[in-house]
Amino acid sequence: GILEKIRLCLIKKLQPHLGDRRKYHQEFASSTSFHGVHNIVQTRSKTRKVLWLLVLAGCLAIVIWQICSRFIYYFSWPTTTTVVVQYVENIKFPAVTFCSLNRFQAHAVSNLKIIFLIWNIVSAILQKFAMEDKYSQELNDFLAGNQNFSIKEFTRKNGFYLNSSTLLECDFFGKPCYPQDFEHVFTEYGNCFTFNHNDLSARRVSLSGRGLHLLFDVQQDQFTDEPALGYTDAGIIFVIHSPQEFPRFDGLGLLAPVGMHAQVAIRQLKSIIQEYPWGECKPDIKLHYHKIYSTTGCLLECKARYIQDWCGCLPFILPGNGTECDLLKFYKCVYPAVYDIEIKGLCTVGTHNSTCPAPCEETDYPTTVTYSSFGGEKAVKYFSAKLKKSPEYIRQNLVRIEIKYHDLSYKITQQQKALTISELLADVGGQLGLFCGASMITIIELLEYIFTNFCWMCIFLLLKAPEMPQWNNPAQNQPTHKEKKRGIQEC
Repeated sequence: GILEKIRLCLIKKLQPHLGDRRKYHQEFASSTSFHGVHNIVQTRSKTRKVLWLLVLAGCLAIVIWQICSRFIYYFSWPTTTTVVVQYVENIKFPAVTFCSLNRFQAHAVSNLKIIFLIWNIVSAILQKFAMEDKYSQELNDFLAGNQNFSIKEFTRKNGFYLNSSTLLECDFFGKPCYPQDFEHVFTEYGNCFTFNHNDLSARRVSLSGRGLHLLFDVQQDQFTDEPALGYTDAGIIFVIHSPQEFPRFDGLGLLAPVGMHAQVAIRQLKSIIQEYPWGECKPDIKLHYHKIYSTTGCLLECKARYIQDWCGCLPFILPGNGTECDLLKFYKCVYPAVYDIEIKGLCTVGTHNSTCPAPCEETDYPTTVTYSSFGGEKAVKYFSAKLKKSPEYIRQNLVRIEIKYHDLSYKITQQQKALTISELLADVGGQLGLFCGASMITIIELLEYIFTNFCWMCIFLLLKAPEMPQWNNPAQNQPTHKEKKRGIQEC
C-alpha cells in the first residue's frame, strides 16, 4: 500500500505533462545567462540557427581547451622565485667555528699514525674517509693493548686548546672577547671552538665594516699532524654558520694559513622553499636535538639512530643520549655501519621523499675572502717584542682573521606558487565569461536544468518499469506442460 501511494504521488506531482516539459525547455533556453542559446531557440531562420549553433559549439570547444590547459598547468605544480634585498639598522651576527689544522699536541702523541687513524675512524661519521687495509694490523695491535683508551678524552685533553696563549687578540664590534666566549665542540678537526654559539641578542652589528677581529697563535712547535696521511697544512680553518646549526666543514670550511691576514666579508641569504609538490620541503619534520631543522642536523640524527640500533651504542660525535661507544666498537661496528649507511643510502638528503628533505627556511652566509701577508716590518718587530718571539716565529705561527658584514642588508630568495587556487578559479571564470558569457550563476542554472531532467528520466523509467514484460520470469513467459500437450494434439 505504501509503495502504491508513493507511485500515485509521483504520477500526480513529479511527472509533468509533455507540454509542460516543452515549455520548461523553451523557457530555460530563453532566460539562461549562457549567451547564444536563446538565439538558437528563438530565431525562425534555419540559416541563422545553424550559424549560431556553430558559433556556440566553437566557443564551447575553445573554453574546454583553455580550461583543460589551465588545469594541466596547475597540476604541474609551477613555481616562481623572487629575490628581495632588505636593508636594516642592525643585523644578527652568525656563529663562527674555528679549528686548528694541527690537531694534537706533539708531546702527548707517542704514535702519530695510530692516533690519527683512530681519529679518522671517528670523524668518518661526519666526513667520508676510506681506511687503507695496510693499517688494519697496526690498529688491531693497538686496540688489543689499549682496551680502555678513550679517543674522546684524549682529544679533549691533548688536542688543540683555546686560551690566552693561542688566542692573542679578540675584539667584537669594539669590545674585547675572551676564550670563555667560545664553546668547545668536536668536529672532524678534533677540538674546535664556536663563537656566538648561544645566539645572544647582544651579538648584533649596527655598522657595516665592523665585526669580529681575531689573532691566533697556532704554535706549530707544540701541535702537530700526520703528513703521511695527507695533513700537510698549518693555520686555522673556520666555518660561518647559523648559531642553531652544527658546523659543517665538508666543502664549506675557509682556510687562513699562517703568516696571513684573512679578511672575510659576509652577506646573509635567507631561502624560503615551498612544500611538496611545489618544492622539496616538508614543514612537519622536527628534530629532537636541534632547535631548527637543517639537512646537516637531520643527517646526523639519522646516522645516530641507525648506529644505535646496530651497535647498541652512540658515538660521542653524534647527537643523542645513548650509551657512548668505546674504541673497539668504533672500529668493529660503527665504522662498518657508517660505510653500510652510505652504500645502501639509508640516510639521504635533498628531495621530498628522501630521509632529510630540503628545509623550508634556511639561512646561509656567502663569503668573499681576501688575503694579505701578516704584518709589515714594524708590525713584526712589534709582535716580536710583545710576545718575546723571533720574527721568523711570528711569520710561521700567527694568523689574523677579520669577519664583517659587507653591508647591513640581507637577501631573501623566496620560492612561490606560480598559480594558486584563487588564480586558477579566476582564469577559469575569465575564459567562461570571455567566450560564453557564463558565470557561477550560469553554472548553477545548468546544473539545475540537468538535475531536473535527470529526475524526470528516473521517474519515467520507474513508472514504466511495472508495464514492461518480465522476460526472465519462466512462470509467466514460458508455456506449461499441458499447453504444450494441447498444442501437439491440435496440430
